[in-house]
Amino acid sequence: MTQSRQQIPSPRRVGVREFRGNLTSFLKQVEDGQRFVLTSHHKVVAEIGPPSAGAVMRKPGALRGKIKVADDFDGLPADVLKSMEDGT
Repeated sequence: MTQSRQQIPSPRRVGVREFRGNLTSFLKQVEDGQRFVLTSHHKVVAEIGPPSAGAVMRKPGALRGKIKVADDFDGLPADVLKSMEDGT
């Protein structure tokens, strides 16, 4: 039984300077599925590509109302406070 494999093109090598100078253009290509290997002085320093399928965007405030802070959270026990005030 033969399964067809989706051909994934190899990432394009781009120098950091070129990438930085054309950032908007490169990011549009990433949105279209292109992957890049960034190089500096002929050494690979990073890879950039579309997010993986499992990547989840964090939602600000998702835990609102679910986390409780103790009333004495910022209070110090008397013995600790005294030792700090005395400098001993």
